[in-house]
Amino acid sequence: MTVTISAAINSDRLWQRHMDMAEIGATQAGGVHRLALTDEDIEAHKLLMQWASTRGFSVELDAIGNMFIRRQGRDPSLAPVASGSHTDTQPKGGRFDGIFGVLAAFEALEAIDDAGIKTERPIEVIAWNNEEGPRFVPACMGSAAYAGVEPLDAMLASQDPDGISMGECVEALKAAMPEAGVRRLGAPLHSFVEAHIEQGVELEANGNTIGIVTGMQGYRRFRVTVTGEDAHSGTTPRSRRRDSFVAATDMAVALRALLWDNEDIVRFTIGRFEVFPCGISVVPGRVEFTIDLRHPVAETLHTLGDRISDICAAHAGPCEVKVREFINSDPMAFPDSMVSQIETAANRRGFAHQRIYSAASHDARHISTLCPAGMIFIPCWRGISHNEAERAEPEDIAAAAQIIADLFVELGNA
Repeated sequence: MTVTISAAINSDRLWQRHMDMAEIGATQAGGVHRLALTDEDIEAHKLLMQWASTRGFSVELDAIGNMFIRRQGRDPSLAPVASGSHTDTQPKGGRFDGIFGVLAAFEALEAIDDAGIKTERPIEVIAWNNEEGPRFVPACMGSAAYAGVEPLDAMLASQDPDGISMGECVEALKAAMPEAGVRRLGAPLHSFVEAHIEQGVELEANGNTIGIVTGMQGYRRFRVTVTGEDAHSGTTPRSRRRDSFVAATDMAVALRALLWDNEDIVRFTIGRFEVFPCGISVVPGRVEFTIDLRHPVAETLHTLGDRISDICAAHAGPCEVKVREFINSDPMAFPDSMVSQIETAANRRGFAHQRIYSAASHDARHISTLCPAGMIFIPCWRGISHNEAERAEPEDIAAAAQIIADLFVELGNA
């Protein structure tokens, strides 16, 4: 249907919401350090609930700690139209990754409420829990559990480096928000759209405000444990050493050679590398590291990923090595209907736009298994993200919120 009644976004209010939220976990360098379900992240949820309650919107939490802010429709029994992203950040991350999608959706909800627009369906803002994953593994945990992609019990049992479980933290979130209702895990959604900063340079380079995301590349993630033997660094000759660090670095170099491509399409990252016992005068007896492998072609992703274990074994030397794949997801495409609807909204509003493919993964990947889903990107300065220098412009943020508001009205009356 065509939007005949529009809701005008309040750009100043939306920007101020971002600045207020950025104070929670603010770093000296202008970023945000707000890991999932830390005191800071729970404080961010409480602020969202405060804003929602002032508006008369209801708030619910599900069993994995996802948060749902709801503006009721004429028919409460209908599945809601939803938009959102996440509140957590990477360690010393930026002010816009994730939270922009939540606040843009909330501004759309407020704008529709200001305009007195009625929708048949309820419309909702969702803050998916533990999207980033540095504290609890895997990433995108909240959306994966909601969609049934990952089992709830295993997700709640996940522990952070201090031995605190995800389940304990979800209970702390619920205790901090006793007024919140209960959402059933996996409850139906009519449709979902997620707004996010691009985390790349394509939109900025092309001078476009809106990226209409067509799909996401696939990924495989591995945890590698190399076991040697602790030894005295001064008295143990090379011939008797089982140095796990040497073996692990040999593996890393070999993997880099395997996964090098002249087209620069493969994405290979060793993001965590831990040496034990980490003593200056001790030959390391154990090393653990992670591998993040991504590619837009499923066959290539499978072929390259299947070689990782053999490469590690071939370069273990006198050490032992275990390679465990802990998550994988094939490349995916958003439905043409959602891509076209977002594109039509951008055209109607006169926003410069383009279709774009996502190299990063987002919660919309998992929610697309439940309902038609789509994504909107906006530019971020120099493509910098997961970094305190991350930056987005107020006018671009407002443009995305305007499209979400239009889609809320369209889809909410579908």
